Amino acid sequence: MVLTTPYYLIDERKLLKNLKILRYIREQSGAKSVLALKCFATWGVFGLIKKYMDGTTSSSLYEARLGREKFDKEVHAYCVGFSQQDICEVVRYADKVIFNSISQLQLFHRDVRHLQVGLRVNPGVSHSHFDLADPARKHSRLGVVNAKDVRAVLPLLNGLMFHCNCENDDFESFSSMLDGIGRTYGQMLKKVSWVSLGGGLYVTKDGYPLEKFCRKLKEFSTTFGVQIYLEPGEAAITRSAELVTTVVDIVRNKVAIAVVDASTEAHMLDLLIYRIPAKIDRAGSGPHTYTVAGRSCLAGDVFGTYRFPSRLKVGSILRFADAAGYTMVKKNWFNGLQMPSIVIKRIDGRVETLRRFEYTDFVNSLS
Repeated sequence: MVLTTPYYLIDERKLLKNLKILRYIREQSGAKSVLALKCFATWGVFGLIKKYMDGTTSSSLYEARLGREKFDKEVHAYCVGFSQQDICEVVRYADKVIFNSISQLQLFHRDVRHLQVGLRVNPGVSHSHFDLADPARKHSRLGVVNAKDVRAVLPLLNGLMFHCNCENDDFESFSSMLDGIGRTYGQMLKKVSWVSLGGGLYVTKDGYPLEKFCRKLKEFSTTFGVQIYLEPGEAAITRSAELVTTVVDIVRNKVAIAVVDASTEAHMLDLLIYRIPAKIDRAGSGPHTYTVAGRSCLAGDVFGTYRFPSRLKVGSILRFADAAGYTMVKKNWFNGLQMPSIVIKRIDGRVETLRRFEYTDFVNSLS
């Protein structure tokens, strides 16, 4: 099959490696996993993912609806701020509704009391490499800070959510954080039936101490009598996809710059947001150095600077690795650039184009 770049290529075999780890965690600890759709919502591979995960968790009405219609297992509906219209609709799709504040809980409890009701708690501790993504940053609006306030509304709740991590691959950090949650909120946890520990735990990283992690979860669950939920996003899909591009020009301005037919701004936005370079195949310790840049008009549209074993030329294929998380859910029509197709390499080796975006998609996204 001849594929036209740019396109996202999701490899189900690579995806399966992560999913088997999540299944192992459930088997050993009893903790269930729900896919964080804010990170990855490409429903064309939900058929595989749902065999290994227990449902989805959302950050909006539309994500909750997608979880019900395309995944159709347990649906956790969270949002920083629900509207009345959101609530009227979300109860049609959700099994659990988790509120971000006590004011929203009190305002909408009557509408959702036939469902499982949760509240997000901000324990004041977190693990994040970026202030932008730190749930416990100064003046954070994410979750209820005062434990006494949580205790006061406990009769309205079935569960609590503690989402405190972002790309945390340090088990000791997580373990210490969980101990702190147990000390501060232990008596409250004993009065609810479930607790979500959120996402941001890099449990599928090579070498992560899974046995210790599972023992810690099981101990916590047993001590407080709660069903634990994890909300993996990146951990579920890491290293399972790449953004495939073609070099369309080589320009020089004291350095060699390879321009590809994709864009950080439009297709891998987190690279710009967090000011990090893309991971790229074929790059290493070769003798030829290139800055690889996107073709948008944004001056800072740069993927990074890399060394290659051979010279690049117009027509060279470059593959940006680890391109599943926060890419397809954030892609946009900046500059009217051709949006990457979404392509799946199935378990059996078949390559299938799930979606190809055309001019009509661009026009219809506008008014």
